[in-house]
Amino acid sequence: MFKACLAQNSSRFASPSTSSLLHTSAVLNAQKTQKLTSKAKAEIKAEKWRRINANLPSPVFGTRKGEEYKWDKCYLAQILVNEAELTGPPQMTAVELPVGTVQLPSQMGFGVTDTDAEKLFRRLPELSMRTRGSDKGSENEPFAVWAERVAERENRKANTFAKVLDLRNADSDGIAYENKRRIILAFSTPENQFDPGRTEVQAAILTYRIRNLGNHLAKFPRDLGNRLGLRKLVHHRAKILRYLRRKSNERYETLLEQLGLERESVEGELIV
Repeated sequence: MFKACLAQNSSRFASPSTSSLLHTSAVLNAQKTQKLTSKAKAEIKAEKWRRINANLPSPVFGTRKGEEYKWDKCYLAQILVNEAELTGPPQMTAVELPVGTVQLPSQMGFGVTDTDAEKLFRRLPELSMRTRGSDKGSENEPFAVWAERVAERENRKANTFAKVLDLRNADSDGIAYENKRRIILAFSTPENQFDPGRTEVQAAILTYRIRNLGNHLAKFPRDLGNRLGLRKLVHHRAKILRYLRRKSNERYETLLEQLGLERESVEGELIV
């Protein structure tokens, strides 16, 4: 009995500093445990976000990692200029024209269409031969000899002009101009075969520009000025595609397939 009372009185008159010290240690341990728990939760959340983003397609290139082949198979990639073909030896095609054999390039630059080529290399030399009456030469020169001489001159001019119009002579701006011309012709309607204001045409041109800029930034990641421009282009394309989806979901789905884009790469929050 005496021992029990003594123990009770001892605990009652214990040092207040010892009690507060024990209380402070418990609080600190609890806060430390809480901080560790929050840090672990943040790491779990970050890892989950990384897994989600790793499975999402790129908002720039439109495909997931390992599925870049979808771009090579899409309609847009097939109609663009294959720049690898411009680095090898010249590929000329021999064509028989009224002025003789003319070597025409396989790809013409400067926006020359098939109709333009027909006028430049077939009709124009014929007209030039007919209107050169003052070029007959001496009066004693037979007509057949004169005609052969004029045809040879026109043939030489046509071959020289064909070399000038070869797409291989174009710079990057010339190739971009040719690609945009092809895109407009390919994505326009049969009723209006050259319609640069059509929604599909605008989205295709933006996709072409986005891929070019994305490839540039992959080589030069510190080019911050062009990175801002890339973000603007990506969000502009997403805005145009949202408009097309509201207008016609069928046209929207068809266009995504033609451009080699996944739905997730143009819908939702786009972080570039």
